[in-house]
Amino acid sequence: MALHIYDTLRREKRLFEPRDANRVTLYVCGPTVYDYAHIGNARPPVVFDVLVRLLRKTYGADKVIYARNVTDVDDKINAKAAKEGVPIGEITARYEAAYLSDMGLLNVSPPDIAPHVTDHMDAIIQQIQAIIDAGSAYAAEGHVLFDVSSYPSYGALSGRNLDDMIAGARVEVAPYKKNPHDFVLWKPSKKDEPSWPSPWGEGRPGWHIECSAMIEKNLGLPIDIHGGGIDLVFPHHENEIAQGVCAHGHAHGDHAHDEYARYWMHNGFLTVDAEKMSKSIGNVLLLNNLVKAMPGEVVRWALLSAHYRQPLDWNQTLLEQSRKNLDRLYGVLRDADAKLSDFDYSALEEAEMELAEQELNPVLDALDDDLNTPGAIAQLFALGNALRDLLNDAEADINDVAMARWTLKEAADLLGVLAMAPEEWFTGGDSDLKVEVEALLEQRATARAEKNWAEADRIRDRLNELNVVVMDGPTGATWRMKG
Repeated sequence: MALHIYDTLRREKRLFEPRDANRVTLYVCGPTVYDYAHIGNARPPVVFDVLVRLLRKTYGADKVIYARNVTDVDDKINAKAAKEGVPIGEITARYEAAYLSDMGLLNVSPPDIAPHVTDHMDAIIQQIQAIIDAGSAYAAEGHVLFDVSSYPSYGALSGRNLDDMIAGARVEVAPYKKNPHDFVLWKPSKKDEPSWPSPWGEGRPGWHIECSAMIEKNLGLPIDIHGGGIDLVFPHHENEIAQGVCAHGHAHGDHAHDEYARYWMHNGFLTVDAEKMSKSIGNVLLLNNLVKAMPGEVVRWALLSAHYRQPLDWNQTLLEQSRKNLDRLYGVLRDADAKLSDFDYSALEEAEMELAEQELNPVLDALDDDLNTPGAIAQLFALGNALRDLLNDAEADINDVAMARWTLKEAADLLGVLAMAPEEWFTGGDSDLKVEVEALLEQRATARAEKNWAEADRIRDRLNELNVVVMDGPTGATWRMKG
């Protein structure tokens, strides 16, 4: 099956056909680095990381160019820097480092390009000038504003008309605007705020122009896929299209928007215990805290458990089930690794590896169907069950076991999970703890066989002190760390 993705602009699932199969381009709106990211901020990078893995599997790792920007100029950044009495660069460096650390714990691969706004001021100013020259923007009182009336297709992405947008949005009313819905491309900086020289005076860019300029500078137009959260459809992405198209004089025509991005993908909202995240409610969950309390793969699995376009409710039950699912698959891998401890994978013949590769097809088919991660997870369990059946079969060929184990790992890599060694997953990498716990489990088995319940209780209490969860199964007891 070839990749099909739901295109927000056309409101239908479409066959993905890149402009150039040797240079597939993807841009995703990244973080504004003024504070720690919350769990909702983590959904787009995780979702689009799976897409990038799939594209690289399909077209080749060296033929996919993935850009995720960093917004390091913003009112919130300015406010925090002023509060702390430090340059904005100190704020942005601190929180970008935290963001990248969190992404690493979620197994999110770094983008090929991470453009920063402060490194692209020349490109931003050049694009603004091009929009003015095309007759789609105007300068007024130190500002430059985009003239929305110059782009007849404005509203196509969000499906709104101008009257609805004005009525439903917080439109800034200003005397220098020709129309209330015109939006800022450049604005004067306030006293003590960062500023850059421009033909229209000292100032800084508006929010929307940043991405348009960085996309053109780093990827060229049109790009193949533009991604982000559903909250960015309007006004951010709507304005991006208008700017990017009009900068090159393509304002008119039924397919003018194709000159900017060929496909638009947006992930759905995330709620916490069925409520919208809000500081006033006090339910904002910082990613930095979550990845300290549990393995990052648990967070990643939970984020992929629902289809990316659907809403996702974050709750304790979801996290507990995600941990159990990963325990189950890591358990299969641990048993397979024990059986294959001396196996030489280079001994597998090419025909055998081709068969193993074919077993990936159901996972690939699920992901090709608009990035259906729940379907891919179901296929991952099917591969895990097949490997378990081979491990339980005393007469199974060792080559078959090795191929099944390889296929499970390859499929998991597409989803960015099962990246740890099984022993590390269950023990946290503490070798001394591992020795003690496994000795206790042997003593526990003996005590239970002899019905020495007092000794069994003592061992249970010691395991609890060590923060260990024991899981009894048909082949014996296994264990992992709590949390």
